[in-house]
Amino acid sequence: MKVPTDNAPALRRLLPPRPRGAHKGDFGRLLLIAGSRGMNGAAVICARAALRAGAGLVTAALPESERAVMAAAVPEAMTLPLPGKDRFGAPASSALLEAASRGKYDLAVIGPGLSMKSSSFVLKVLRGLRLPCVVDADALNALAASGWKGGGILNGSPAVFTPHPGEFARLFPGFRGSRPEAAAALAARGVVAVLKGPGTITACGGSMWKNAGGGPELAKGGSGDALAGFIGGLWAQLGRRDGFNRETACAAARLAVHLHGLAGSMAARRLNARSVTASDLVEYLPAAFRRLER
Repeated sequence: MKVPTDNAPALRRLLPPRPRGAHKGDFGRLLLIAGSRGMNGAAVICARAALRAGAGLVTAALPESERAVMAAAVPEAMTLPLPGKDRFGAPASSALLEAASRGKYDLAVIGPGLSMKSSSFVLKVLRGLRLPCVVDADALNALAASGWKGGGILNGSPAVFTPHPGEFARLFPGFRGSRPEAAAALAARGVVAVLKGPGTITACGGSMWKNAGGGPELAKGGSGDALAGFIGGLWAQLGRRDGFNRETACAAARLAVHLHGLAGSMAARRLNARSVTASDLVEYLPAAFRRLER
């Protein structure tokens, strides 16, 4: 299966504008559901990435015991402390769904740094949440462990799934097809698929694109958390302008994958491929935007 390579001219047309008279609400209100003791760095990187990508407002929902970490590390993000010591406790899902039902948020990112010990929390949230969602990391693992085959989550709202090869293998045990076939299989379950790895593939409905950028500099912990934040931040803006649907989800995913790889390449040239960290990807995102906007 031949997959076309995404290109800068096509992606440039997808970039959300930043009108002079806009206010923060025009650029989307993102709810980040992430973090646990020992893995709060994932939540911090994701929040920074979403803000750097242009989201107007980011609120990080964390276990109450971990809220201070986010407040100190990302002062630009608001926090929503939920019941839980070290990780989300049993009552946290009800508290989160109640907060989300009040209409304060446009979309969510769930998964970075959650830990598999929060699987029951994740499943309750995904089944009850009525928000478009980027589903990443341990949220994908929780779905895989539940035997998820498609449907039954987010009350039918659009979703972007971002598995690396290991997470995909848990979602599709025994799958033996090619990477394009894998991306197509995930997209067939009704989500926008971002299959990470060399030549990351984005699949949406019957369409598919391969990313030519990035390299070994991205092979480091936290890189996927940055990508999830980039997707969420871009989708927040596109969705506020054009609606939160599969089309804007796909556009956000394609843009984020390209910019993620471009930021990595630019960071590697300035530093070196061995030394690039996930935080560097966030810091080099402005330069990647400038390159794409030329």
